Amino acid sequence: MEQRLSLITLGVADLDRAIAFYRAMGWEPHPGSVPGAVAFFQLDGLAFALWSRAELAADSVVDDPGGWGGVTLAHNVRAPGEVDAILAAAEAAGARLGRAGAPTPWGGYSGIFIDPDGHPWEVAHNPAWPLDETGRVTIEP
Repeated sequence: MEQRLSLITLGVADLDRAIAFYRAMGWEPHPGSVPGAVAFFQLDGLAFALWSRAELAADSVVDDPGGWGGVTLAHNVRAPGEVDAILAAAEAAGARLGRAGAPTPWGGYSGIFIDPDGHPWEVAHNPAWPLDETGRVTIEP
């Protein structure tokens, strides 16, 4: 198995609400999305999808007791001020602020928003993991 991810799918309670939230964050669904069923987003070298939480659990052959699924997504940015701006935009779009932007013990700056379906997103500036001009992160030694 190659060391890469191809697709991240988030289970959602209300697909239209979830699409509206991610649109408000500046993301646009791919034309190959299936209205009322699944929304796909083309990311840089990765696909992202929104799909019914119940259908995702059944397809993944897992029981869904609800609550947090043990995964936090992250979006790294180039400067600490971008963290606060994205957290504010997420709140305005309907997210709950989990943790305001603040300095971290690892020398960066980060905060957390929780999307309308309870998925946590860390927004972080990590000076040890610089972003290139396309936004790709590099883990420095």
